[in-house]
Amino acid sequence: MCEETLFRLAATAKRLTGAKNIVMAGGVALNCVANGKLHRRQIFDGMWVQPAAGDAGGALGAAMAAWHIGLGQSRQPTVGFDAMGGAFLGPSFSGQDVKTMCAAHQAVFDECLDDWLLCRRTAKLLAQGNVIGWFQGRMEYGPRALGARSILGDPRDPQMQRKINQKIKFREGFRPFAPSVLEDDVQQWFDLNVASPYMLMVAPVAKHKQLPLPPDYTCMEVFERVNTIRSDIPAVTHVDYSARIHTVNRKTNPIYWQLLSEFRKLTGCGVLINTSFNVRGEPIVCTPEDAYACFMRTEMDCLIINRLILKKADQPPLLEGEAWKNRFAWD
Repeated sequence: MCEETLFRLAATAKRLTGAKNIVMAGGVALNCVANGKLHRRQIFDGMWVQPAAGDAGGALGAAMAAWHIGLGQSRQPTVGFDAMGGAFLGPSFSGQDVKTMCAAHQAVFDECLDDWLLCRRTAKLLAQGNVIGWFQGRMEYGPRALGARSILGDPRDPQMQRKINQKIKFREGFRPFAPSVLEDDVQQWFDLNVASPYMLMVAPVAKHKQLPLPPDYTCMEVFERVNTIRSDIPAVTHVDYSARIHTVNRKTNPIYWQLLSEFRKLTGCGVLINTSFNVRGEPIVCTPEDAYACFMRTEMDCLIINRLILKKADQPPLLEGEAWKNRFAWD
């Protein structure tokens, strides 16, 4: 009923205004499945969803109201490019900030000053089956991790979904993850012909990447069906062959784009698992201290924070109890 209401509202807006494009905000606009279906109905030529579409997005609206209404500044829409530039509006931390944190914990790290080499080494770690905590630049604005505060893994590994859920996120093994894909490669992997920079659109995995279900599928137990390999990227493929897609643009997030490119060179796959850098019930990490604590409390293999590479096996134990688990209500 929610989807049908959305489609009717969109059709009415089109009839009343004749506009070619639609912009959506509000909590319902975070419904990725409905957004994907609305796009496929082709009511509008283009669709853009505010990345912090829920109540928290009111902060942006208040700032814009003060700027345009209170201060009388003119509005100058950007044509042909997303002016939010990936929504990286949060804080960033210097290399010295990160080294100070490492010193406080006696953390062992390897510094890699060249971005290409950093991405190359990280891509190799991912291809070897490691789970990576990825902390780069300014934090994302909104509820989705978009390659600045992300946990990354190899989507081709059938066990990776369960591993990240149970050993890192501390939640049920069937919970799905989103794929990050190079924007230029999106049609190679998914049935989607537009960008989805804020992970707010669900679309099917491309037919040629899908795998047939076994003949006895309907007779299997529920968890056997959930864990059936459905595509060449099983760790990000939902039970209905769909995925919640995050497209990565070179201009808005160059280092994450570089990482995906290096992973593609190594594996032929320009796709990575991308989930928020946190455990269930906790907010996404913001500071280097947050990132190191999450890294050490879980079975994450490596932490890439700015230009430092930290491997779990090299770190001294984190001296704390289990009290942190009770700070937030687990879902």
